[in-house]
Amino acid sequence: MVKKITELSPKKLWKHFYDLTQIPHPSGHEKAVIESLIQFAESHGLDYHNDKVGNLLIRKKNFPGKEACKGVVLQSHVDMVPQKNNDTQHDFTRDAIETVIDGDWVEANKTTLGADNGIGVAASLAILGSSDIQHGPLEVLFTVSEETGMNGAFGLEPGFLHSDILINLDSEEEGELFVGCAGGVDANISWQYKVEPANSANTFRIGIKGLKGGHSGLDIHLGRGNANILLSKLLLSLKKECDIRISTFQGGDLRNAIPREAYAIVLVRDCNVDSLQNAIDKNREILLNKYKGIEPDLEIELSEHDQVDKVMSAYDFNKTMEAINSCPDGPINMSAFMPDIVQTSTNLAVVRIGEGRCETKLLLRSSDDIEKKYLGREIKNHFKMVDAQTEFLGDYPGWQPNTNSNILSIAKNTYSKLYNKEPVVKVIHAGLECGIIGGKFSNLDMISIGPTIKHPHSPDEKVHIGSVEKFWNFLKELLEAV
Repeated sequence: MVKKITELSPKKLWKHFYDLTQIPHPSGHEKAVIESLIQFAESHGLDYHNDKVGNLLIRKKNFPGKEACKGVVLQSHVDMVPQKNNDTQHDFTRDAIETVIDGDWVEANKTTLGADNGIGVAASLAILGSSDIQHGPLEVLFTVSEETGMNGAFGLEPGFLHSDILINLDSEEEGELFVGCAGGVDANISWQYKVEPANSANTFRIGIKGLKGGHSGLDIHLGRGNANILLSKLLLSLKKECDIRISTFQGGDLRNAIPREAYAIVLVRDCNVDSLQNAIDKNREILLNKYKGIEPDLEIELSEHDQVDKVMSAYDFNKTMEAINSCPDGPINMSAFMPDIVQTSTNLAVVRIGEGRCETKLLLRSSDDIEKKYLGREIKNHFKMVDAQTEFLGDYPGWQPNTNSNILSIAKNTYSKLYNKEPVVKVIHAGLECGIIGGKFSNLDMISIGPTIKHPHSPDEKVHIGSVEKFWNFLKELLEAV
């Protein structure tokens, strides 16, 4: 029985992936990984270049006799999403990822795994270190800070890439060829509220936890609970039975992850502990029934808390909780061209309340730039009910499919010959860097491929072992076919 991922096939790829899991590399902390990639390039006698934002490009000469082939860029990002449950002790800036083999899958021990996009990075290294793959001129591009705003892709400068074809290795379903993706924009919203003295009252910590969370693009259509919205709904319901005031509210961590947990410190008057617990139990049953089959592990936590000094006024409590609870969230519109694909969505990702200030962060996605703009206007108008200031940042375009793509044709033929079945051609409701890179290098013919990865951006992230080998074999054949 295989117990270590370094014993899995293909061994070179899994060895590189294991090495990557041992180097902390959440977004914004990619320096150590980039240094390890530079050491790899130097040890293999490969030419490499850094740019001013931290991206790394490694070039490898063509296999003998393949001089006339078109150049190919293999592209992946080196950062990972740092997600864990509140009760898990793990420092993503210092601790290695502990990998676990569970049947046909590799996962992590109660944290994100980093298969997104670590498998792509590992495959690129295995290609660079190979001597028997008959590819043409090769460039391997490792970008930084993809998960927090695609800063690496935005920072690419003209002339950095010399190739004609780009193969992105960041999609997450083996046997599917991606030729388009959604664009996105961050909405950062903030407003002030009136603070009042807490006075004497029972103080509690109330939390929503146990939700599945997940990728705010790939999983947004699955109907999963948003912890920020569920907690605001719960507090509004409790307010009908008890005099509740909020001291603090914290929910979610990352703009591109559906929030799994949210907690509030509240003062409760005119309501004893038993009455409060009974009200919470009623709400738990309502939520469990609503999310039956979707969120079976949903929990509402109630515990006593130390006394606090300040709370939000009753008037601002009602306005703020209503603004959060009724915020547009989830799928907004489905694609007219691919009915099973979300065209436009929004994720109320982060909420922070305390000391007289509220802050929320949302990620708006759409494959239609005009619809994305209209959604931004709707969100801005929605939060006018609390006199909020809205700032839009990191707007990036979608990647429009090219029906005449040569690399798509080659990829379809290669996959069909290799596995005796047609691959599925799709667009994805997630932000691949192809849209940004294609806008900077308009000559590039692009496609995105990858192994099967489930639940990225959550501690349930896992990668299918057999799909990694199929992805690897397909990538090798595709490079030789070009």
